[in-house]
Amino acid sequence: MLEVRDLSISFRTGAGQVAVTRRLNFSIAPGERLGVVGESGCGKTVTGLSVLRLLPERQALVEGQILFEGQDLARLPEARMRSIRGRDIAMIFQEPMTALDPVFSVGEQIAEAYRSHFPVSRAEARERAIDALARVGIPL
Repeated sequence: MLEVRDLSISFRTGAGQVAVTRRLNFSIAPGERLGVVGESGCGKTVTGLSVLRLLPERQALVEGQILFEGQDLARLPEARMRSIRGRDIAMIFQEPMTALDPVFSVGEQIAEAYRSHFPVSRAEARERAIDALARVGIPL
């Protein structure tokens, strides 16, 4: 279960702090997916990045609680966060062209993600990537 409680995000600027979100609350049960829809600049991406702890610490001020399976993500060591990102909590970015490397196929990049989170061979990771693409209707 992912629980976000009273999440407020602001950025430090030369002109002072600028608030992006104020007291945001939501929860996602195991197996659920959450699609966040809103106007440009409303804080969708910043919220996702804060859950994944990918905002630059020097510029971003994140307040509130982000709990995953009862653990406060803000207090976890970076190594534990790396194991959670992509495997347990993931985000599909708005602009896939900035997230995907055009030098490698999408399947290769998905297989690489499997290998970084699961103890599988290259062949098994490739099969899992092919299966994932087939399940969403993308043929090879």
